[in-house]
Amino acid sequence: MRILIWHVHGSWTTSFVRGPHTYLVPVTPDRGPDGLGRARTFDWPDSVVEVAPERLRDTDIDVVVLQRPHELALVDQWLGRRPPLVYLEHNAPHGNVPDTRHPAADVPGVTLVHVTHFNRLMWDNGTLPTEVIEHGVVDPGHRWTGELPRAAVVVNEPVRRGRTTGTDLLPDLARAAPLDVFGMGTERLTTLPEPCRTHELVQADLHTEMARRRLYLHPVRWTSLGLSLLEAMFLGMPVVALATTEVTEAVPPGAGVVSNRIDVLTDAVRDFVADPLHARVVGDGARAAALARYGLTRFLDDWERLLKEVTR
Repeated sequence: MRILIWHVHGSWTTSFVRGPHTYLVPVTPDRGPDGLGRARTFDWPDSVVEVAPERLRDTDIDVVVLQRPHELALVDQWLGRRPPLVYLEHNAPHGNVPDTRHPAADVPGVTLVHVTHFNRLMWDNGTLPTEVIEHGVVDPGHRWTGELPRAAVVVNEPVRRGRTTGTDLLPDLARAAPLDVFGMGTERLTTLPEPCRTHELVQADLHTEMARRRLYLHPVRWTSLGLSLLEAMFLGMPVVALATTEVTEAVPPGAGVVSNRIDVLTDAVRDFVADPLHARVVGDGARAAALARYGLTRFLDDWERLLKEVTR
């Protein structure tokens, strides 16, 4: 098939474009939000093809994967027609939860896909055909060494997103172990005590550096299931995480410590840092759990089935 999809979520798209199709990605001269084109920091295959908006009217397209509310207007403007439409929702709802109505709920002919069962439950999806296709991750391999007695945290824009990503919890958790906070905009994070550090790395270096830390810390209060959490598990890292949104499904017993009690999380961080052998054993359990549930083959098979259904 020829699938039109905007470059919105680089990590998720890296898995999606591993399928057997041609993936048309809009590109504009300024490479703005509606025309980023191919990713420059992710490994995408040659089947991802950049296409200028003015060429789309004369381009054969079998299905469009929408990810933002305004993209439907772009389809009408750029294509002048509506091929079969799938709306992929990456996020948990904000606002008047659990009564937040999904922006695609009243659009006829759309199939709505959520990335977690929690998101499907919390959004008001109206009467749309609605499915869940859980994340699939390109396996980075078992890289954990845990050589650094520190905790890795991955979050983009931690200051702007604040309580949503648990940024306010980091100073308390840092009392148990030094934190290395990776992500865009982390240089503005000035509330962490010494010897905590912030880093902004490309994806290829991020996985290696995460895996050198003793554990992965996920203090997020309210978001969809972060791919960085799953990637940490694939790397063989033990996980310490808040028991919110989909985390309790993703991190089973034996893969880490999941709780909404800060004292429990702090003790878990301290225990993993003090006991590398324990961290290794739990990290092996995390990797096994991630491989079993979030493997790439299952993810691509689920999408293949859905795409065939909507284009039938």
